Amino acid sequence: MEKNKTSSLSKILIYIPLILLAITILVPVAWVFMASIKENVEFYRNPWALPAGVYLQNFVDAWTKADMGSYMLNSAIVTVLALLILIVVSLPASYVLSRFKFFGNGFLNTLIMAGLFINVNYIVVPIFLMLSDADTFLRKTVGEPFFLNNIFVLAVVYAATALPFTIYLLAGYFKTVAKDYEEAAYVDGAGYFRTMIQIIFPMAKPSIITVILFNFLSFWNEYIISMTLLTKPELKTLPVGLMNLMAAQKSAVQYGQMYAGLVIVMLPTLIFYMLVQKQLTEGMTVGGLKG
Repeated sequence: MEKNKTSSLSKILIYIPLILLAITILVPVAWVFMASIKENVEFYRNPWALPAGVYLQNFVDAWTKADMGSYMLNSAIVTVLALLILIVVSLPASYVLSRFKFFGNGFLNTLIMAGLFINVNYIVVPIFLMLSDADTFLRKTVGEPFFLNNIFVLAVVYAATALPFTIYLLAGYFKTVAKDYEEAAYVDGAGYFRTMIQIIFPMAKPSIITVILFNFLSFWNEYIISMTLLTKPELKTLPVGLMNLMAAQKSAVQYGQMYAGLVIVMLPTLIFYMLVQKQLTEGMTVGGLKG
């Protein structure tokens, strides 16, 4: 009986902080969604009151007048390109570093581990200066710049900054996979490349989805690098466009449009998370059990 009371008390002590944490996360998100469908006059009456109705014109104005549609397209292109580059580079690299021993293997692993401790925001200026110098050289030789105000280059920078964490995570998973699978594939006549593509990578699907989700959130919400490397208004990504919208609507006192812009930024990440929630939980569970 005493044991049951202790168990119930421990559950209560665990659930109370979790409930409070959920409330602190859900309440602001719910408030943003409700504020996005309010008319502007409702904010002056009582900003905490429930919406009197559903005013969808805020989303139309945010999408058209604030050009959020163009910003979202730029963000989608950059994010997809960065994820493709990251997966194409990190999967073979993490597999080779985790499964094969060769000259320089330890040094490369040390470099990747060191990359985990570098805050990307601290190296934005050196990256900008390096690309600016490259564009100066191209103007003198070719006549046209290439590196700044280029969505593909921004995607490459995103992928490069995410490589240390991604390789570290995937290599940790590959180390736990039994070598019997590879040996069986070699006996059947499969080479290293075919074994990697057809045997090992499908087994790592949950971990790959986990990596894609984490990096998707990072790329989609990234602000500082995008603001620095893309200066043309038509190339701005969604977070930069949202900041411009917030600044404009605060001065214009259009709070409904501002919150509608926030919802437009949040919706893709929420939808993507709901679509891959099962695979994400599965990937984190597998990593926890095998690590």
